[in-house]
Amino acid sequence: MNYSTLQSLLFRLQPETAHSLSLRGLDALELTGLSQLLCKRVDAPVSVMGITFPNAVGLAAGLDKNGEHIDGLAALGFGFIEVGTVTPRPQPGNPQPRLFRIPERRAIINRMGFNNKGVDYLLQQVDKSRFDGVLGINIGKNFDTPVERATEDYLLCLRKVYSRASYVTVNVSSPNTPGLRNLQFGESLNELLAALKTEQQRLARFYGRYVPIAVKIAPDMSDEEIDLVAQALRQHELDAVIATNTTLSREGVEHSSVAGEAGGLSGDPVRGKSTHVIARLADALQGALPIIGVGGIADGDSAREKIAAGASLIQLYSGFIYRGPPLIAEAAGAIAGRA
Repeated sequence: MNYSTLQSLLFRLQPETAHSLSLRGLDALELTGLSQLLCKRVDAPVSVMGITFPNAVGLAAGLDKNGEHIDGLAALGFGFIEVGTVTPRPQPGNPQPRLFRIPERRAIINRMGFNNKGVDYLLQQVDKSRFDGVLGINIGKNFDTPVERATEDYLLCLRKVYSRASYVTVNVSSPNTPGLRNLQFGESLNELLAALKTEQQRLARFYGRYVPIAVKIAPDMSDEEIDLVAQALRQHELDAVIATNTTLSREGVEHSSVAGEAGGLSGDPVRGKSTHVIARLADALQGALPIIGVGGIADGDSAREKIAAGASLIQLYSGFIYRGPPLIAEAAGAIAGRA
């Protein structure tokens, strides 16, 4: 059965049901060894953040929030896996329904709200995993933690995940946690980055190992705001920036029956926004730190586009939902100049 046939069956189910069923299916394929037979792996190593990645194509956070399916996903040929977003305490997220497909635009609207089982549970799953590749852990704040105390949540998560992660991503750009995006700007951002950098240095001394920190930003910023974020990232010597998260815009899906649903939009409609942010960041950063590109990557051309704009690595989410495992090898091959 090819992926398009499987997708048509899965899309008859509610999105969260299909999501859960798909991940359990991937776990079964990995356990039986079928993943390696069905999925082409592209070996095209790239060094970023002092880490050697088997190829430049990773899985974005959000697909495996609790780290329960690391082995199944890694077997598909990703160069790296990012799990989370995870918060200090478990939380249910927003009420269902909270995930909406727009197939005609290969897009998704979600307002999941950082639903996860908490950082301690995620670490248990990481410890159970057999994966020895590059693992990113994406951290956030609990929904009921006041924004002025958000730094405490990020520091708690950083301390807990540091020894298990290849790199840590700080999510300050989800549109589904009230007030979270305010942490991207001004004194709030400077305070958070300074605290994270100080703790990173302490943890590096304690563990004898330096774990890079990336910051994930939103696409809904003016050029001037992007420049200010770049300045803060350089000032505090962060290790990478991930651009971008989902957008609040409904441009490109205005006529969809679910366009009025609250949440972040991902997929094809965010492609241009994401690429613009990457290009602007690349100009502002001048190589001071690498960029990981996310948003609207659905084929080899859109993967190359992100690299041409200034990204060193890319991550898949919505494109992976719509195209399936074949997209991983296609994107990795395109970046490596093999397609």
